[in-house]
Amino acid sequence: MTTPLDTIYPEESLEANITMNCQAKANPPATYRWMLNDREIDIGAERKHYSLTEGNLVISNPVKSKHVGKYSCSATNMYGTIISKEASVQFGYLDPFSTDERTTVYVKEGQGAVVLCAPPPHFPAKLSFRWIFNEFPTFIQLDNRRYVCQTTGNLYISKVESSDRGNYSCIASSHSISKSVFSNYIPLQPLTERPNRKYPADLRVKFPDTTALVGQNVTLECFALGNPVPEIHWRKMEGHLPQNHDLRMSGSQLHLYNIQVKDSGIYKCEAINSKGKDYHSAHVSVEAYPEWVEHITSKKKELHSNYTMSCKASGKPEPKIRWLKNGNPLGILCKNLTLDNSGMYQCIAENRHGVIYANAELQVFACPPTFEHNPIKTVMVAKTSRAVLECRPYAAPKPSFTWSQGTELLSNSTRVFIWEDGSLEIRDVTQSDEGQYTCFASNILGKASSVVSLAVTDSTRITLPPSDADVNAGEDAWMRCAASHDPSLDITFIWSVDGRVIDLDKDSQHYERNGNSSDELKIKKAQVKHAGVYSCTAQTTADNVTASARLIVRGPPGAPGGVRVINKTETTVTLQWSRGADNHKSISKYTIQYRDDFSKDAWSNARTSPADVEGNAEMATVVNLFPWTEYEFRVIAANILGSGDPSKPSPKERTLDAVPVVAPSEVGGGGGTGRELIITWTPVQPKYHYGPNFGYILAFKPQDQKEWKRMKVTDSESKRYIHKDPSMAPVTPFDVKIKAFNSKGEGPFSIEAVVYSGQDAPSEAPAVIEGRALSALTAIVSWKHVANVEGYKVKFWTNQQDREGRAQEVAVSGMENHTRIEGLKPNSEYNIEVRGYNSAGYGPPSKRLKVQTKKPPPDRPPKIIGTKVKGQFINIAWEAVEPLSNESKVDGYRVLFKPKGNQTSTLYTTNKRSIDIPLLADKEFVVEIRAHTEGGVGAVSQIGFPGNGFILFLFFCELIDLK
Repeated sequence: MTTPLDTIYPEESLEANITMNCQAKANPPATYRWMLNDREIDIGAERKHYSLTEGNLVISNPVKSKHVGKYSCSATNMYGTIISKEASVQFGYLDPFSTDERTTVYVKEGQGAVVLCAPPPHFPAKLSFRWIFNEFPTFIQLDNRRYVCQTTGNLYISKVESSDRGNYSCIASSHSISKSVFSNYIPLQPLTERPNRKYPADLRVKFPDTTALVGQNVTLECFALGNPVPEIHWRKMEGHLPQNHDLRMSGSQLHLYNIQVKDSGIYKCEAINSKGKDYHSAHVSVEAYPEWVEHITSKKKELHSNYTMSCKASGKPEPKIRWLKNGNPLGILCKNLTLDNSGMYQCIAENRHGVIYANAELQVFACPPTFEHNPIKTVMVAKTSRAVLECRPYAAPKPSFTWSQGTELLSNSTRVFIWEDGSLEIRDVTQSDEGQYTCFASNILGKASSVVSLAVTDSTRITLPPSDADVNAGEDAWMRCAASHDPSLDITFIWSVDGRVIDLDKDSQHYERNGNSSDELKIKKAQVKHAGVYSCTAQTTADNVTASARLIVRGPPGAPGGVRVINKTETTVTLQWSRGADNHKSISKYTIQYRDDFSKDAWSNARTSPADVEGNAEMATVVNLFPWTEYEFRVIAANILGSGDPSKPSPKERTLDAVPVVAPSEVGGGGGTGRELIITWTPVQPKYHYGPNFGYILAFKPQDQKEWKRMKVTDSESKRYIHKDPSMAPVTPFDVKIKAFNSKGEGPFSIEAVVYSGQDAPSEAPAVIEGRALSALTAIVSWKHVANVEGYKVKFWTNQQDREGRAQEVAVSGMENHTRIEGLKPNSEYNIEVRGYNSAGYGPPSKRLKVQTKKPPPDRPPKIIGTKVKGQFINIAWEAVEPLSNESKVDGYRVLFKPKGNQTSTLYTTNKRSIDIPLLADKEFVVEIRAHTEGGVGAVSQIGFPGNGFILFLFFCELIDLK
């Protein structure tokens, strides 16, 4: 049965209806009724809002005051009624934030801050939160210093810095109704405090006692204020954190995947910095939705028979079981069934987390005996065997049975026995037992009889049983079998191995057979898996007989078992395993392989102690491993016939932690703004971390000083650090070295590098020497060099471009002192500024320079009015182009001569309205003509010439015109 689902309908939805599903498989088709809060919905009387579509309830134009509640449906036909589980309809909404102005948050640099989100009224309760910094879509990037609580929406900053100054807006999003709202901006104003004070860790985000369902994902939150920024550590009291966990948001979130009952317990988060620590713990309970262990199925039972319906469900808390028959409450159904017990039954299991339904039909029937649907068949058996003649009429209540052979009524004896189900058994059959037998069945509603014939044949006997065989893997083996049988019957041979019948079609790669009255099975290129007891069964329609033999296949050893780690150090583990099958050849040696998190599932041979692991060993030590690395191991046995399959991987084991021995590489840095030192490095690869809580210690000092300053970076993936000091002189050389640390200790320092502190931004504005328009679209500007720059930015805009709001920029190398600006608007006044910049920022702008671009050239091309051959030249004439008032005056024409092919084009200039162009022998060419002005060149006219043959034709035409 398809049942309705809980539905949240957005109050602002453009969809004007809600559909609640209800579909039952029924024959004849079911009729449906719907209930709202245990009251039947009158579909006809309320058709303004309700309609039925094949059992589904459609709620049109939903109204919150009328249609919120619990819905259920029932399906009914002539066999009974079943009821669906309840489903709720709720209206979802997310109101806008308050429009009241938000108060400025003032906080000293170095202190922690909490910016309140104060989400508006909403349903359902689950929201997600993000924060905007200054303008959309600039979202705050979360790290170990900044965190957004996904319960309250509040923004937490553990240590406020000057860069945090700005305006903040909280975004609350409801995924259930696909809507987001924004708060008014909240100003944050850091207050300078020199020197910054240090503050102990202070947990402000604390996860509550949590109840989860088996299989769900759970996120626990902890975040602390403090200076230095605190580190967050997690642990589970009285045990280890579950394997299926990871840490997110720089450790502020503990995420538990696919949580199980065993993961229940008290979890603790601890925030630590150099000034102190704070901790919090709460209980995580894992419960379970009801789940069927045993449920009811449809049954057809005889009148007056005994039957007990049973269903069991697991869950936490333990589910309560209740029963319905045709939609009405019911006690447990037991024995002595009557026709009134027929109907539709439902078993319902429920706890506080949910409810599950199981549906079944019970049919109770009554009829006199009849053999119409199950007639007795002729039976054939061999002498001395056992014959069973079945008698199974369709009848209810259950009938009583009698048998006769011919006219003789049979009764139980040492050879003949009538079973309770009506079957007749004859033991140690002889030829005299052959003949016709009649079964009589009767109950309170009537009686019936049926006749069966018993035929007796000679027994089948194995005359050539298969023989034991012994081969090496890859060799062929044969099993032979022959039998005698009753000549009136056909015989077939069936081969099996260890009780499994061999499918000669599917297994044709390794099995092949020949023979009729005798049989031969060939095992081709036998493998170890083909070893076992082979049985030949000779079978007729009357009986069968079996003989067996053993095939031994000697091959590489089987896989060792039970591989496990029994001892470990920082770089070694001791493995133990149990021997696998030697497959009839002694094991000569073992190979141990490993894989870790860095090998991408590839297995590698391990170094061991002893170096060669002998075949009688069940223990070895793997050496040269990496500390604090999770490994899996497997063992492969070998003998003179080859290497066998590997064992199953051992449980994962992590080697002990050790002090790091690898230092970061490529230490360098530099650049940045004044009063700061930027240090960069290549992080140490994870396999060299050698322990938990891995990070870096940076040591640096000005070259003219002796005392080193040390800073700790706790992010193992970090590759950049910025040290700020108001007293730091710009472009000061520092000696820098870095080493790694973990919870076990500190490693060696890297090679020292020289890194220069950041320079100050340029303090001098460039002096603009000249700026002028070159055309309608292009201008040039030049300036005097200023000191301490890496480049220049040239900004330009018109008065119509929002007074710099849409200004454009051109970047120029610090080696240059001029640039060409292109893509300008014709006949427009531009403002131009130049400023120098370096890694510390931009210097002051130059004085603004105003440049007026030229009027554009005419947009009409010269009109070509004639062409004329003059000896070795062709004359081309055109009409003058007259400019409009908003176009530049024409001061001449540009004529471009373009031969076809790779020859160079030639540009001519002229003040006339015609030009003579030299002819080319058998060459096609094109001539382009444009008007030239101070604003640039205008539109083009183009004429093409196919070559000298065409030119001679023109010349001949002109001669005719002259005559």
